[in-house]
Order: sequence, then C-alpha cells, then structure tokens
Amino acid sequence: MITVESLTKKYGSGLTAVDDVSFTAATGRVTGFLGPNGAGKSTTMRIIVGLTPASSGTATVDGRRFTDLPNPGREVGVLLDASAQHAGRTGREILTVAQRTMGLPRTRVQETLDLVSLTTQEADRRVRDYSLGMRQRLGIGTALLGEPRVLVLDEPANGLDPAGIRWMRDLLRGFADAGGTVLLSSHLLHEIEVIADDLVVIGNGRIVAQGTKADLLAGAGTVARARDAGALARSMEQAGLSVTAHADGSVTTDAPPTQVGEVALAAGLALTELRVADGAGLEEMFLELTADTQREGAAA
Repeated sequence: MITVESLTKKYGSGLTAVDDVSFTAATGRVTGFLGPNGAGKSTTMRIIVGLTPASSGTATVDGRRFTDLPNPGREVGVLLDASAQHAGRTGREILTVAQRTMGLPRTRVQETLDLVSLTTQEADRRVRDYSLGMRQRLGIGTALLGEPRVLVLDEPANGLDPAGIRWMRDLLRGFADAGGTVLLSSHLLHEIEVIADDLVVIGNGRIVAQGTKADLLAGAGTVARARDAGALARSMEQAGLSVTAHADGSVTTDAPPTQVGEVALAAGLALTELRVADGAGLEEMFLELTADTQREGAAA
C-alpha cells in the first residue's frame, strides 16, 4: 500500500508544485493517477520513491519511507523515465547491474527478459539502438526484476504498439490481482479506464477528485437506448433530465442509470441498452475537473 498524507513541495522560486496532497493506493488494486502536464503528478511520484524531498507531509510504502527500505528494488518497482537508461549498455547489461545490486540470482535476468518479451538479439543490443517501445519494455522489466510488491509507473505505455499496450494491461492487472499495489500515471485515458480500480485526479498541485472508478464515472453520464428513441428522449425531458440524442439511436444524459431506468419504466418503455457512459466518460470527467489547469482551456 502507498500512503500519501498532506504532501507539499515548494521550490525557492515560490512555486508550489504539490499542495497538501493526500491519497492511498491500495493493495490488490490499480490506482490511476491523472492530471494535465504540470499538475504535480511526476513530482508526487518522485517524492514517493525518494528522488525529490518533500517540503512537508509524508509518503510511505507499507508504512515506511522509500529511503528507509533496506533493498528498495525488492519491494518497490519504479519506472519514471524509460529514456533514463545508459545508452551504451545492452538491455541485458542494464538488468544484470540491477540484478547484482539487489543480490538476485543470475537466472532472474533471463526470466525478466522473457517476461517483457525482449528477444536474445534485442537484449544484446545497445540501448541507444532501441525503439521507444523497447525502452519501455526494458524499463518495465527493470521495475519487475526484484519481484516487488508495489509498482510506481509513470507513462509505462508510452511508445508501445497496440499489442504492447494489451500486454502491459494484462501484466499489471495480473500483478494487482495477485496482491500487488500499482500506482499508474498515464495520458492514455482509455487505458486507465480499462485497467484502473481507483482514480486520483490532480490539478494545479491539488487533488480535485478521488475514489473508485465506478463512483467517479457514475457522474460522467448514462447511455440509454430503446426501440422508440424519440419517446425515450421525450420521457426523459419531461422528467427534467438533460438529454442528447445521437444518430445511432442512443441518448445520453448526466443522470445516473438508475434514474433513467425508473423514467423509462414509468413511461412503459423497454430499454435495449442502459449503461454508464464509457470511453468519453473518463475524458469528459477529466477535462471538466481540470478545466482551469488545461493549457488549451486557459487559452480559450
């Protein structure tokens, strides 16, 4: 479990990068950490893994600060920047250095290469010749090398192709289901929506929303469909709901699914589809919650 309590980071220029941030990334769950560029995500993650000192507040992993862990790589796997790897070394050499530092058996290097699907030829190639996707796989492998209980990952899907993103998704889901803790930051909102159990949204250094994915997206809207789309839209409008009709015959509203179902029942309409809006749901929630911190929104 990762516990962040009243975390604040101020710089000498007067900039407050992180402002009284508190949240928990629970064991056995994937926590999506979202926010626009410059919102404080990376600073928070750097504080969690001991790379940046906090001005005040605490960040602990299973009750201990990262810097107090006797062998951090065995307990916390970290990927903050896949490009921050020695370009002149091979992938195998990078893993071998980490393996020796952590006191792991030599066999763990090949096991990890197999886990992240880097071939023998790729493993023996210098990192300067790696594609971004290969660097990501190596970075994820370095994080997993020590078989940690906790993962802290910043943009791990960056540069991965669709098959690689599916692989990463399944890997992290399996890690959490086996009792691990995952704190995951990404700009790929659809991937966060698919894999995350909990969401933490940060803007201007402060938490603007947090909770389970289901609870937060319940306010993102509802999609409904009936054989008579016009009658469904009219019944919802008569009930005082805001309604948007779409060319595919569906209607969307800000009301929760239970309320839409009750309106349809009262109108004698059989629904053929009723669900929380997905895909755009997280995107719309994210943009709404961080509207005053978005570069494009500020320009508008």
